Amino acid sequence: MRAKSVVHTRQKKKKYFRLAKGYYATKKNRWRMTIQQLEKSLRYAYTDRKDKKANFRQIWIVRLNAAAREEGLSYSRFISGLRKANVAVDRKMLAEIAVKDAVAFKQLAALAKESIAS
Repeated sequence: MRAKSVVHTRQKKKKYFRLAKGYYATKKNRWRMTIQQLEKSLRYAYTDRKDKKANFRQIWIVRLNAAAREEGLSYSRFISGLRKANVAVDRKMLAEIAVKDAVAFKQLAALAKESIAS
């Protein structure tokens, strides 16, 4: 008598269908469609986790550019000035400072201008 893998197969299918909950049309309840959609979704999830980091960096740079322009600097001149002044604050923190603490950002901008001039 051959061994059947019924329990294991059913458990595996249940796991996949649980992951596919909420998908559109038959992608949530037909086995082949579920498999295909999950493979595609997990592929996108992997690449988008990587892209998310680049997207956030882009947002920080846009915010910094806007705040630096109000102080009479371009983004690149601002970052260059901070580097020359040996200020080791990353873009994420600089963007937070620009949004939440305008006074501190003005001081950083003044420091950047000063280091560019010298």
